[in-house]
Amino acid sequence: MTDSKKPNFLFISWSGLISDIAWQTVKEGHEVKYYIDAQSEKEIGDGFVNKVDNWQEHVDWADVIVFDDVLGHGELASELRAKGKKVIGGTPYTDKLEDDRSFGQDELKKHGVNIIPYSDYNSFDDAIAYVKENPHPYVIKPSGEAQNTKRLLFVGEEDDGSDVVRMLEAYKKSFLDKIKQFQLQRRVLGVEVAVGAFFNGEEFIYPININFEHKKLFPGNLGPPTGEMGTAMFWCGPNKLFNQTLKKMEATLKEENFCGYIDLNCIVNHKGVYPLEFTSRFGYPTISIQQDSILNPIGEFFTELANGKKTKLRARSGFHIGVRICVPPFPFDDPKTFQSYSKDAAIVFKKSNKEGVHIEDVRQMDGQWMVSGTSGVILVVVGSGPSMKQAQTQAYNRVKNILIPNMYYRKDIGDRWLEDSDKLHNWGYLRDS
Repeated sequence: MTDSKKPNFLFISWSGLISDIAWQTVKEGHEVKYYIDAQSEKEIGDGFVNKVDNWQEHVDWADVIVFDDVLGHGELASELRAKGKKVIGGTPYTDKLEDDRSFGQDELKKHGVNIIPYSDYNSFDDAIAYVKENPHPYVIKPSGEAQNTKRLLFVGEEDDGSDVVRMLEAYKKSFLDKIKQFQLQRRVLGVEVAVGAFFNGEEFIYPININFEHKKLFPGNLGPPTGEMGTAMFWCGPNKLFNQTLKKMEATLKEENFCGYIDLNCIVNHKGVYPLEFTSRFGYPTISIQQDSILNPIGEFFTELANGKKTKLRARSGFHIGVRICVPPFPFDDPKTFQSYSKDAAIVFKKSNKEGVHIEDVRQMDGQWMVSGTSGVILVVVGSGPSMKQAQTQAYNRVKNILIPNMYYRKDIGDRWLEDSDKLHNWGYLRDS
């Protein structure tokens, strides 16, 4: 940065997702103010970041404004950009790419990207009839706000779709009021891999990020879907996977003046790339793992990104993994269990070194870290190394330094890399193209 005074940052969140990055920005010497909308999550980040009750009152104070979600944040970000503010966040269009699964698929198709056949429904009876008439493995994907309840996503295993029919019948009885619209998508077998990159309003910033989410609760990819229990990743130059997907969206993202991070989760096999869904915002815990492996100070990088500069992103080579540490009731919504087992639980470090430890639903009082919020998602512990094995070793050694009553985590983040990498290399997706 050329200015002697570091820029002021205003972080705006629906539910406290961006706490760790706000804290990292504080540690770099920036003045930071942080707003969380959800009343139940208000305490998240206390003691780490200066909190405010009304973000609108601090817009003029801020040099850079950061939004952390979709679900309407894109509209707010666009309004501020139109007033000349420097903003990291989406637009109504990029929000819709994520919030409306069918719109996202249609836009990919319009941009020349292959998509998996899908159908939209607001009637469980119609969907059940369709599967019976067209037997095949399907994935049930709720749309809108219901898609944030990850346990409602269901991946069918049966060739005739009979398990999907049974699940739709159960959802009709249990979630008729919660699931207003959903999508049935043909299930395609292959490697699940995501490709993402930062965008500065004009163009993509390189290198890009290749990442592998671990979504199920238990090792071996068993149990209920959680959104994410950990991620393995690496940085690289534009490759075939990127060029066949996100790169085709570049002109449209420029028209939108999108500024931030966008990610596309895909299934790939020897026949092609099949995008599953957009994340047109920072991913969690993805952004914390990325920040740990980015050599640029995050405040400086965000400032240049918001100002449309073609920044050279300097990232560590090798591999990086993040392990999510959770407590009850995650991944379920159960306030009584959270109050009984987890609220205000102490987070203890055997040794004082907290390197590689990133906060999620945590607050601090008199130097003591404590569980906060309501979800039970507490920490992300990151490790890096020239090989995936070395990255795992560093991350899990750091996990051993942490004590939280009733904590749990997956012990196999990154294990599937050996098999996945062979396939991706053989199919040519990781090569320049």
